[in-house]
Amino acid sequence: MVALLGMLSGCAGRPEGVLIPTANAAVAGASKVDVLVATTRRPSQTPGVLYSGERGAHPAITEIAVSIPPDSVRETGQVQWPRKLPADPAREFATLSVTPTTRPQAHRWLHENLPASKRVMVFVHGFNNRYEDAVYRYAQIVHDSGADVAPILFTWPSRGSIFAYNYDRESTNYSRDALEDMLRTIARNPEVGEVVVMAHSMGSWLTVEALRQMAIRDGRVAPKIRNVILASPDLDVDVFGRQIAEIGTKGPRFTLFVSRDDRALSLSRRISGNIDRLGQVDPTIEPYRSEFEKQGIVVLDLTALKGGDRLNHGKFAESPEVVKLLGNRLIAGQTVTDSDVGFGERIGAVALGTAQTVGGAASVAVNAPISIFDPKTRRSYGDQVDRLGRSVGNTVETAVGR
Repeated sequence: MVALLGMLSGCAGRPEGVLIPTANAAVAGASKVDVLVATTRRPSQTPGVLYSGERGAHPAITEIAVSIPPDSVRETGQVQWPRKLPADPAREFATLSVTPTTRPQAHRWLHENLPASKRVMVFVHGFNNRYEDAVYRYAQIVHDSGADVAPILFTWPSRGSIFAYNYDRESTNYSRDALEDMLRTIARNPEVGEVVVMAHSMGSWLTVEALRQMAIRDGRVAPKIRNVILASPDLDVDVFGRQIAEIGTKGPRFTLFVSRDDRALSLSRRISGNIDRLGQVDPTIEPYRSEFEKQGIVVLDLTALKGGDRLNHGKFAESPEVVKLLGNRLIAGQTVTDSDVGFGERIGAVALGTAQTVGGAASVAVNAPISIFDPKTRRSYGDQVDRLGRSVGNTVETAVGR
């Protein structure tokens, strides 16, 4: 546990005040991401920090433009934090502008930034995140995924400390009404065609609670909120079951990113009474398999992927394969199959007899980078596995016969 706590404190050493706009930040090949940021944090008196980890009396809105260095000098999934200030836009993330915004101005921003898809994506960050952490991470996700969305960030009062877990958790409760109100306002905008909500870690609790409240208050979740993506959700599985039941059958489509080697969720499980966390379950075993199928929940198991952080808690944003899936399929609400990540093609190849040994067949199944469990396509997935089993059996018989 001590080792895990040490790894969680990895953001030390970054310069303070990265949200001070950088002068003359125009760099050839760099990209700009405009994010509308809503927060329930208290304003900070420190220049370039903007908002602290304390709870604010009223929600606030800010428009922030972030410069992302050319793709030639960075890796997909990574945030290049400035080593010192001012940031070097040629090699590091840099802040271009910070504009405090009113609700009417936010409405105008949405009008100006809404893409042809008319899709808005709201991101809710997780535990141990400072304001600037959430801003830069979301800018990275938007850029690397190539998502055709108007990006809106909802950031709640996290103290950005590994020792503030309970404070952070209560801060999500403090922010439920504000997130619910924001989602309802976006969904009621006649220009908006669809709303996608993506949450990470502890932000998943906040997100599902806000949707649950909306369903109770309005009789259903707003129809424009069609897709909810929960990445490494730090959420008690029993509580999630009740939340889903109260959201009802007319709720949005849920997609989960899980990873059984998520060490941050292992720590959360110990802190939270040794109850399974949603982001760490094995979707192939009962009772999870049947429950996910009954609720129509799609699960992407990232256990076989190598994480970009030592805790394996940020694979959804740091893995190039997952970020690509986010932009190409998931955010657009399309069905993702095993063949989208190469698994289906490799299983098919084995089933057709191209693998010559039992070891070769087994390695194809084991090395799948992302395993996808979609109730709508599970039957065909099962057929593929059955064919794989028959292929392995035939290979064994051939080997024994020889």
